[in-house]
Amino acid sequence: MSMNQSNNQIIKKNLLIICRGAGDLATGIIHRLHRAGHRVIALETDYPAAIRRQVSFCEAVYDGSAAVEGVTARLVPALTDAETDTETYSGINDTPAAHIASEKWDSSAIEAVLEAGEVPLLIDPKGESIALLKPDVVVDAIIAKKNLGTTINMAPLVIGVGPGFTAGHDVHLVIESMRGHNLARIITDGMAQHNTGVPGNIAGFTSERVIHAPAAGYIHDVRKIGDIVQKGDEIARIYPDKESYDNALSEYVPVNATITGIIRGLIREGYYFRKGFKIADIDPRESELSNCFTISDKARSIAGSVLEAVSAFEHGVKIY
Repeated sequence: MSMNQSNNQIIKKNLLIICRGAGDLATGIIHRLHRAGHRVIALETDYPAAIRRQVSFCEAVYDGSAAVEGVTARLVPALTDAETDTETYSGINDTPAAHIASEKWDSSAIEAVLEAGEVPLLIDPKGESIALLKPDVVVDAIIAKKNLGTTINMAPLVIGVGPGFTAGHDVHLVIESMRGHNLARIITDGMAQHNTGVPGNIAGFTSERVIHAPAAGYIHDVRKIGDIVQKGDEIARIYPDKESYDNALSEYVPVNATITGIIRGLIREGYYFRKGFKIADIDPRESELSNCFTISDKARSIAGSVLEAVSAFEHGVKIY
């Protein structure tokens, strides 16, 4: 079905799906829907904090584009951004808000990315573009453990991933995100399991494989994603202020590997965070290097259920 672009709407070929979030789990969903032939638009915050950056479309916010397993997401700046010379960002998130999302986007620019077979990515943390673009489906895969503004009337089908949503109330369907027997189950009534705060078990390791910031500050990455490290190795440094970071002064807090393994995730160079923020992830399976650069089993499972729900909706099969 075609729509009048003069009204700032996107031509609909197959379903138009908007995914709120473009971190690693959301990327798995976006990738699956795109590969299935749907036209998918991703929405992100202005300073995303993914640690599994090699498999997260949100990196396009900083680099202009991001490719994951043969699919490319491309940043489409808001109209106010298009008038600036800023195309890529350092990752240091205290710069002037030159690329904060505005209320309007150029639909022709979004359409051009879609027609090129890519995924448009908009900086739109509040989801303001949803009313503008009128998608058939909205998927909230921010994974914030709470609802950040998604409502059931945003689209004919609204799906929430993980805890924070209630099927039949603020979304039509919920997808379970907790590892275990019910992972990726489609919930038609009620909520997903509450967040336990304990990461999934990999080779016998849970909490110890995830590293949280021992101090607030700006990060300098000493090692990179894919590096094999020993327990106790320094993988990053946290500088307390911008001056210390810019000049690599001696005042810093070291970040050490908590287990031996491969660095699967590491937050972007120069990112500022609070103490306790998740900044790295180590996979104890040293033979699984390729896992650092491919969509995870968890993301693929969740993506499959989202695609199932979308396909049922597309073919008029009511599952809620």
